[in-house]
Amino acid sequence: MSTFAASDTPPALPNRAPWGTATALRAWQQGALEEYFRTGPRDFLAVATPGAGKTTFALRLAAELLHRKIVARITVVCPTEHLKRQWADSAARVGIKIDPEFKNSQGRTAKDFQGVAVTYAQVAAHPALHRNRTESLKTLVVLDEVHHAGDGRSWGDAIREAFDPAARRLSLSGTPFRTDINPIPFVLYEEGPDGIRRSRADYTYGYGPALADGVVRPVIFLAYAGDMRWRTRAGDEITASLSDPLTQDQTAQAWRAALDPKGDWIKQVIAAADRRLTEVRRGVPDAGGLVIASDHEAARAYAKMIREITNTKATVVLSDDPGASKKIKQFSASEDRWMVAVRMVSEGVDIPRLCVGVYATSTSTPLFFAQAIGRFVRARKRGETASVFLPSVPTLMGHAAEMETERDHVLDRPVREDGLDDDLIAEANRQRDNPDVGEELPFETVEASATFDRVVFDGGEFGMTAAPGSPEEEDFLGIPGLLEPDQVAQLLKQRQAEQLAAQRRNKKGEAAAPEDHTAAEDLHALRKELNNLVGAWHHRTGQPHGVIHAELRRVCGGPPSAQASSEDVSKRIAKIREWAARPMPRVRD
Repeated sequence: MSTFAASDTPPALPNRAPWGTATALRAWQQGALEEYFRTGPRDFLAVATPGAGKTTFALRLAAELLHRKIVARITVVCPTEHLKRQWADSAARVGIKIDPEFKNSQGRTAKDFQGVAVTYAQVAAHPALHRNRTESLKTLVVLDEVHHAGDGRSWGDAIREAFDPAARRLSLSGTPFRTDINPIPFVLYEEGPDGIRRSRADYTYGYGPALADGVVRPVIFLAYAGDMRWRTRAGDEITASLSDPLTQDQTAQAWRAALDPKGDWIKQVIAAADRRLTEVRRGVPDAGGLVIASDHEAARAYAKMIREITNTKATVVLSDDPGASKKIKQFSASEDRWMVAVRMVSEGVDIPRLCVGVYATSTSTPLFFAQAIGRFVRARKRGETASVFLPSVPTLMGHAAEMETERDHVLDRPVREDGLDDDLIAEANRQRDNPDVGEELPFETVEASATFDRVVFDGGEFGMTAAPGSPEEEDFLGIPGLLEPDQVAQLLKQRQAEQLAAQRRNKKGEAAAPEDHTAAEDLHALRKELNNLVGAWHHRTGQPHGVIHAELRRVCGGPPSAQASSEDVSKRIAKIREWAARPMPRVRD
């Protein structure tokens, strides 16, 4: 195995090496470094799942390039002001001095520093300045979360102008996909057999392999449905269940009613999440929780709820708060229970003790969802499990079921895909001082109550509908916070089997009644059958559940499992039974 400069760089900075980490570097980090120095490229794109240690890899590479005098200066470009300081702090621990306070008006930084940390917006405001700095010395440019360089064509043009003269460029991403079609600077696109261009990474380390290596935590998604009632501007009252098949507009309104602090849904879900946090803290004493809110008004209301529920104060992080970075740092180093944030803690922010989350935002793009869940997956020791509470809406359930599916940035296709609102990408990372909707709300929440719907784990669904505070809900909230992934799956199956057995026992005492299944009950039964078959196929082939679900969707067509119709699910059941009848066919990775 090759040796590199700065060999004392720890695998996770500082003292955060999870179980199984080598004394110097994780296997993927070492492999990526060896691939880099084998090829010696000017441009290199490393894609690694959130929590895997992209910063450590980049700093080890930077140290080696400085040591070999291939570069003399470093420029780190990242999405937010907070991440500038986080990069500088991490670099300082390995002896690289980076100035996070550099301003365009300065033009240059002190000689004490080996580089600067700037934001994409900062570069876009004065690309010529950054080009001059890049040209003056051999520079390594680190483009953190590089997909932001494609937030707009003007931004992409500015990044190209500023860093075209760079001696070396390292692009990093944990979510290398966008739902728009703006090309990302310095990323290679290759045309496939279908004529569509897709991004190509030089080194990839996905969530599935990271989970198998113990580098990231498995994620349990606890979905909550419930009954919503709201009044439109015309004065009409509408009632709907969050998990019912609804139009896109109705789903959006029911979702908003659920998140409205005036209703009981969000209160009940936060209370359930706090009970889950208490259980997790039995095995992880400093475990913390994060509520991701849509706007400042909701964030403050959620913090008030947390105080009422827990008798402790929650840390509130707002985008217009000049002390936001300090608050994040203090929370990370403390043992406080809860933080509430408006989106800005959705990407790159390093708080390894976060184990429980509440997805209390209406942002639904796959990019934002992956970034948000990435805040909870960073493992510190073997057996830690993350738990994320979310509304039981088809879009989010689809994202949760496909956690292990790898994505590439695709060009040459329509901007909208799967009905998602692409404009929310930029919106999701924009600093917000006001609520999501500037105009008058299209409805007023009258009533909102929660019901436990199901658990999604490794592509499978578990659990039966239950009321908040019921023994059935507690069965899942009380799952230990320190378990291996296979133990999580086994325990979820056991809890579900016990609930089904109890349900059958209750029915035995009732008078026989004619069959009267609703469409929703039939679909639920079909999904259970499909999940059981996928579980059996997993044991036969070793393929992760999520990968099997993704392959079934590719072969049979249709939307993700959570959005699939009875016909779609039936087709997939037939297909996996067909596979089982053959001698070990291969499911595509």
